[in-house]
Amino acid sequence: MHYLITGGAGFIGSHLAESLLQQGHFVSVIDDLSTGSIRNLAPFRNHQRFQCVIETIMNVSALAALVERADVIFHLAAAVGVRLIIDSPVRTIETNIKGTEHVLECANKGKKKVILASTSEVYGKAEKVPYSEEDDLVLGSTFKSRWSYACSKAIDEFLGLAYWKEKGLPVTVVRLFNTVGPRQTGQYGMVIPTFIKQALLGHPITVFGDGEQSRCFCHVRDVISVLIRLSEHPDVAGQIYNVGSDEEITMNRLAGLVKNLTGSASFIHHVPYNEAYEEGFEDMRRRIPDTSRIQRLLGFGPVHKIEDILKDVIEYQRNETI
Repeated sequence: MHYLITGGAGFIGSHLAESLLQQGHFVSVIDDLSTGSIRNLAPFRNHQRFQCVIETIMNVSALAALVERADVIFHLAAAVGVRLIIDSPVRTIETNIKGTEHVLECANKGKKKVILASTSEVYGKAEKVPYSEEDDLVLGSTFKSRWSYACSKAIDEFLGLAYWKEKGLPVTVVRLFNTVGPRQTGQYGMVIPTFIKQALLGHPITVFGDGEQSRCFCHVRDVISVLIRLSEHPDVAGQIYNVGSDEEITMNRLAGLVKNLTGSASFIHHVPYNEAYEEGFEDMRRRIPDTSRIQRLLGFGPVHKIEDILKDVIEYQRNETI
């Protein structure tokens, strides 16, 4: 099989490419390196079955040539990270919506299977947990720029499902919940690599708000296993699947775990949201996925616990500083 990964030099995309190559497949990636890194591809950059194109998916001719050669497309390219979303809302909206439109248009010419990566952010401010794929989406005011990401990814989902319903393009939507692991950067607000970097450097571990907001983190290796299995499944077109862990942890407890596992002398410092991001910033207290749908389909259950995730990222960051 020949796979194309948009955003393939990113954190998730590079792990996905590496796993597919190990399974004997051909892999092409396209990435403009705006948030991805060529360093992520270093372990397999010269592999004979690997191709890397440094280009934006807005370049339709370059994208179309790669799509034509592929059997399956993993569409991961997107503007991601709370910091980037707050600072660059235009880039967020244009990259996510226009980019997805180009991918779907190109894929439709050959009816290529598309695995479209979405996000738990689409659930917005919904208070009912755990979140189920059929639940309503509750987004905040358009004056709050953080909701531009959730809205843009929801439009991606609508567009992908419309291509399936109207044109018969086999599109599967995957809503990812806080995927983490080695190669992830804290540059755009990702909490675990940020906490670990601060702890290793002996800097204050900065927890936003009161720290009692909770999230569920899933190891990237568990996530890519699901993505690959979905790409191989014959009956998932037109469906949406939550992919993540239901192991809930508060930011205060997460910061404490990072401090203990790194042996750091850092102290935990709480920062108000309006100082960390923007005035009136809104956040969710809890975000927990209902993964029963993917469990029924694939028997999926995350292998890695939060301590496993933290140890892997700590080891990676320590090696990066050597």
